[in-house]
This record gives sequence, structure tokens and C-alpha cells, in this order.
Amino acid sequence: MKNFNWANPYPSIRTPLFARNVVSTSHPLAAQAGLRIMLKGGNAIDAAIAAAATITLVEPVSCGIGGDCFAILWDGKKLHGLNSSGTAPAAWNVEYFKKKYGTDSNGLAKQPKRGWDTVTVPGVVAGWASLHEKFGKLPFEDLFEPAIEIAERGYAVPPVVAGKWAKAADELKDQPGFAQAFMPDGRAPAIGEQFKLAGAAHTLKRIAQSKGRDFYEGELAEKIAAFAAENGAALTLDDLRSYQPEWVEPIAKDYHGYTLHEIPPNGQGIAALIALGIAERFDLRNVPVDSVRSQHIQIEAMKLAFADVYQYVADPRSMPVTPLQMLDDNYLDSRAKLIRLDQAVQHEAGRPHAGGTIYLSAADENGMMISFIQSNYMGFGSGVVVPNTGISLQNRGVGFSMDPVSPNVVEGGKRPFHTIIPGFVTRAGKPVMSFGVMGGDMQPQGHLQTLIRMIDYDQQPQAACCAPRWKVNRDFTLDIEPNMDGQVVDGLRSLGHQMHSVNDPYMDFGAGQFIWRMSENNNEHGYVAASDARRDGQAVGF
Repeated sequence: MKNFNWANPYPSIRTPLFARNVVSTSHPLAAQAGLRIMLKGGNAIDAAIAAAATITLVEPVSCGIGGDCFAILWDGKKLHGLNSSGTAPAAWNVEYFKKKYGTDSNGLAKQPKRGWDTVTVPGVVAGWASLHEKFGKLPFEDLFEPAIEIAERGYAVPPVVAGKWAKAADELKDQPGFAQAFMPDGRAPAIGEQFKLAGAAHTLKRIAQSKGRDFYEGELAEKIAAFAAENGAALTLDDLRSYQPEWVEPIAKDYHGYTLHEIPPNGQGIAALIALGIAERFDLRNVPVDSVRSQHIQIEAMKLAFADVYQYVADPRSMPVTPLQMLDDNYLDSRAKLIRLDQAVQHEAGRPHAGGTIYLSAADENGMMISFIQSNYMGFGSGVVVPNTGISLQNRGVGFSMDPVSPNVVEGGKRPFHTIIPGFVTRAGKPVMSFGVMGGDMQPQGHLQTLIRMIDYDQQPQAACCAPRWKVNRDFTLDIEPNMDGQVVDGLRSLGHQMHSVNDPYMDFGAGQFIWRMSENNNEHGYVAASDARRDGQAVGF
């Protein structure tokens, strides 16, 4: 059993939850939907699917029925990984975008950020069905009862969701179907106002009755394809019919007696493994937790990780190096030596030897645990909503490169670079924690920062969740949460870190859910769970 310090040194409105059956999500109604399924006799996988279906309704600013998902789960004996991210429509390539949108100053095809030409085949529904087929306990239809009830009756919009909704509405109001679905009174709903997503109840019923297949080859698929054709988009019925999620072997890195597991590329989970592997070369346990040195080492490790990830990570069939090469101990040794303790450095990619998201977690009293994440990306995603279905579509096509020499160049049937990553921790081959931190590029950074706090500094999950965070941006500048100690901020600045202070934690510093197993050998000891106060959510259990 981990010897946590159960005090919380950071201002917090939340305390850890202890229970034998737990669901932790970023929205209370989703957490309660999962718990309701557990009380009905379902397992952790059933609960996760119920929560995931519900949260597409109650947190549409982050995910939708037309999004993607990933999962890592412990079935009681071993870990399994699921990649249910979408593939590009068959017609997509560089020339498609060049002919339609022209070129930029570098001669590369211009790439839209919203609209139909950012929509890859949605994977989330197939992901739900695959999880249930392999590990579910209750009938698939039963798992959708809470979501369908909310879809039919509506719900009151909570504060964080309302805030993000209002910010997005003006930008997206002209996207096909958006205003009809998400601005029923010509505006975003206010806090506490009732909202009902038109057509979602019927869609969820079709998905439940067909075990997801209607979304890819039935009535729903035909509506998606017809709306795409109506708007001159590339996505076709054949693209939908041919989609399949992939079961994958998680990749891993040991750290001070624990092992962090992530989904392999096309996702960015490998960034957390690289950064953790580099940080292990410095004995952070002998450096104060909130000191300038501890934060500086973690930041520099993260910068080194991102330099490689942005250079190499793509659909694994197109990567010039393998994850094993990127995680090689000799290579990580060489990267760690680039960190200067007296100065921030602008790192570039190395050369390994050749050879807008929701996160939820659930665990049950039989030892089954799932780390699950789904997203539309950039909030509402593409902004496209198929009329009268409640299907809002992601914009994961933005993750492709338009550079023909990039391993991540756009191509039909290919998966783009993906930001959403579930995490899982084991110790000596036994399950310890299912966890994740949502929020674009913040996700592997959240994995690194919270894990080091729990493993090296014995901070309990809720304290690690509440601690102030930093975020490395694409240009390697830093965003710093306003509640970070001023002396630490000044110390980092004196080392040469270029910083911003962004008072928008929902958008910039992620939000986590953590379920830590109290005993690695005894299910009866249950779990301790934490839910990030940066969102509206909660951890619930019995």
C-alpha cells in the first residue's frame, strides 16, 4: 500500500473519495450514470461506457457522439489497449486540400481548422461497442438507459460547460447544423438553463439496439454521409463502413518502482514516457516538490519529449523510428545530458538509433479498472452537427501535416497525430492506478507532473490534482497557472524560461481523474479517487 501524505497543501474544494466501486468523470451526471450501471450489476467497463455516452450530452463542449476514443484497461489479469481514433476519408491527400484551399506562404496546402474538411471517421461509437463485446457484462442496450433519459428530458447546464459554450458559439455558429443543435434560442445556454440536444435520444437508441453498427452502416451512417455530400465533403458511406478500431499493446516506461503505460502512436502518450524517462535521470526525490529546480527539470524533460514527438509521431505505419527506439535507455541518457540546471534551453529533435476532451475512469470491487478518454478536439470539434441526430463531429483531421515529407502527412485511410491519451500505472505487474489529464498538449504534461507528485513526493491523488501546473506550448514558451508560488515563477524566469500567465484553467491546464488502488493484492481495500476541480465533475462510489 502506498504511504501517501494525506494532507493537501494546496487550496481545494475537494477531498479524496474512498470506495470499492468508483467512477470519476468531469461531469456529475456522467459519473452518476456509470455508478447507476454498477448498482445494476455492471462492471467497470459497463460503467465507463454509460458515463461516456452520457457525457456526450452533458459536456458537448468537449466531446460528442461523432468523436474518437482510446482506452487502457485491466481485466483482472493483464492490460489491454484500444485505439479507436478515426481514419482519414479515402479521398484526402495533399492535392485535395491544395485544390480546395490553395497554398500558404511556404507553398504547403492550406488546412482548415473547422468544418467538414477536418472530420475523420468518428471512432467513439465503435470503441464503445468493442469494449463491451470483449469485456462488458450487462446487455449493451442497458448501458444507454441513463444517457437516453437525459437526452429525452434535458439537463441544467453547469458553470464550466456554460463558459466554454459561450466562448465557442460565435466562432462556430455558421458551421453546418451547429446553431440548430447548440444555439436553440440564438445563443449559448446560460448557467442553470435547461438544454436538450435535438435528435440525440433517437440516435442513442439506434446505437444501443444495433451495438453501434447503425452508426457505420445503417440509418445513422446514411444521414452522416448524405449531410457530408450535401456540403461537398469527402467523407462517404464507404469510409464509415470500412472503419474498425484496433486493439493494441500499451507501451511502457519504468519509474522508481512503478510502470507507466500509454497507448502507442498515433497518440502523444509516448511524450509522457520520454519525459518521465528523462526525469528519472535526476533524483527528484531529494529536491523539494515545489522548488524551482524540481519544476525546471520537469519542464526541460517535457520540452525534450515534445521536440521528438512533434518530429516523429504519426500513424505507426509511417513513422521513421519506432517507439522502442524513442524510449531506448541509451538514447534517453543522451537526451537527459542536454538539460542544464542553470539555464532553460531551446531543444531540437534528437536522432533515435534506427532499428477541446473528456477523461473518465472506473474501477470495480472485482479488480477491473479502465482508463478511458474521448474527445471532439478543440472544444466542439469541427462545429458540424448532423441535423436532428445530436451527432457533433470531431476535427481530428487538423492533426495531419500538409508537408509531403512529414511522416504525419495527410493520406486517405491514415490516422492523424492524436492528442488524447489514457494513462495506467502498474507495480511489479499488478494494477495501481487508472488516470488521465485532459486538455490537448497538456495531457502528457499533466501525466508527468501529477505522477511525479504521487510517486516521488507521496502526495495523495487529490493533492496532486490540485497542485498548480505549468504548460509547455508548441513554441516552447510556458503558460503558468496564476496560483503558482511567485518565488517559483521568478526563479524559473531567471533561468531563461519565457512565460505567460493565463487565467483560464479549463482551457490550458487540463483536468484529471485518478483512481488509485489501495492494495495491490486485496480487492477488499478498494480505491482512493480524485476529480479535478478545474471541471464540473466528481468522483462517486459505493
